[in-house]
Amino acid sequence: MLSIKSTIVSLRRIKDIDYKTLWQDIKEAISGTERDFTETSTGKAIFILAVPMVLEMFMESIFAIVDIFFVSRLGANAVATVGLTESVMTIIYAVGSGLAMATTALVSRRIGEKKQKQAGVVAFQAILVGAIVSVLIAVPGVIFAKDFLRLMGGTEEVINEGYMYPAIMFGGNLIIMLLFIINAVFRSSGDAAISMRVMWLANIINIILDPLLIFGYGPFPELGVTGAAIATTIGRGIAVIYQFYLLWSGKYRIKLYWDSVKVKLNVMWKLLRISGGGILQNLIATSSWILLMRIIAVFGADAIAGYTIAIRIVIFPLLLAWGLSNAAATLVGQNLGANHPERAERSVWIAAYANVVFMGLIGALFVFFPDFWIGVFVEEGAVMQNGVLSLRIISLGFLCYAMGMVLMQAFNGSGDTITPTKINFFCFWLFEVPLAYVLAVTLGMGLTGAATSIVAAETLLALLALYLFRKGKWKFKKV
Repeated sequence: MLSIKSTIVSLRRIKDIDYKTLWQDIKEAISGTERDFTETSTGKAIFILAVPMVLEMFMESIFAIVDIFFVSRLGANAVATVGLTESVMTIIYAVGSGLAMATTALVSRRIGEKKQKQAGVVAFQAILVGAIVSVLIAVPGVIFAKDFLRLMGGTEEVINEGYMYPAIMFGGNLIIMLLFIINAVFRSSGDAAISMRVMWLANIINIILDPLLIFGYGPFPELGVTGAAIATTIGRGIAVIYQFYLLWSGKYRIKLYWDSVKVKLNVMWKLLRISGGGILQNLIATSSWILLMRIIAVFGADAIAGYTIAIRIVIFPLLLAWGLSNAAATLVGQNLGANHPERAERSVWIAAYANVVFMGLIGALFVFFPDFWIGVFVEEGAVMQNGVLSLRIISLGFLCYAMGMVLMQAFNGSGDTITPTKINFFCFWLFEVPLAYVLAVTLGMGLTGAATSIVAAETLLALLALYLFRKGKWKFKKV
């Protein structure tokens, strides 16, 4: 209770803000800082870390919106192709995020212990593990692209027109892995501004190339939905090259030395052991999205397209909230490394309350005005109706999404990836998917039933995470 009371006191001080100091903090956050976050006041530490992390996620969410904005101009089949592919691409995101979680836990802990060189060793081992895993995904992903769309319920028209999209996305998954892992290295070290700049570079390039390659403007070929995949891969690929340049430049907290570029099996094993829980928790969560998409596919391409557009809109605030959650995870790791568990807990409460306020406001806009947001992407029709329905229902759970994601990231930042895995397993596999099938198919509620199951599962997740976080066992995790 003490941590909650101190957090409320900190939040009440907002009315006493010195706006000149606030502007200086914003500039420091965006330009980068050498500040020791284990010694800085908790509120300021969260703010300076969260600003670039939220802006990083802002550009990632803009990317998701822009991508579907252009693809939606190609028709329901193109949107369905992206939706079906993205539902399985979440497996790659799950693996990359799991490795990023382990990287965050180890790097932030070493930084908190003031062991920068050891943090660099962890960074290279994480990159190596990501590269190995990506090859195992790329080969079958390219070979079986058509079979994948067929398995996911795509029509023959969707398969024949769009199979190159999943082939390119799966084949280029190494770029996604490295982007996730190396940005986690910078964020967890305290150089969140670098991760922000990397993501902005990747997505600005993608936004420029998207219309050129999709519609064939000027000298560019008209590639349709395939052009969207190429634009994404090029943008992210250039960003990864920039990441490696920064790692070798030696100007920041994390540096790669020649003696870091060696296979260190003990470090790799520790990464795999921690990331195993992270990967599994993400696979559980994302595979539930795949199964939900498969259930929704029963109701046709219009249902898939409407749901896909709604999810892309929902991703926008979720990614911003994820940026704040990442700030909490970094501070948990660094403060536990510096032997300040109370500061770690206080960081989580402040981040959680800020997230709830932010997501509550955005959720209200989506619930009361879903037609406006869906109408940006499609005109009146079945796709529009399905999108409005999905967006309104899913947005009802935003308060629980906000609290749950901060608490789950706090566990991960401490190195405890098993607790979130157990929570995800229960909430998504044992609760959400069966509930979705019963509501959507058995009871005939269709898309309404599937969307309702998402809100119910995320609410249960937030309650369980809150209960286990308050028990405090995560404070004693050794990594």
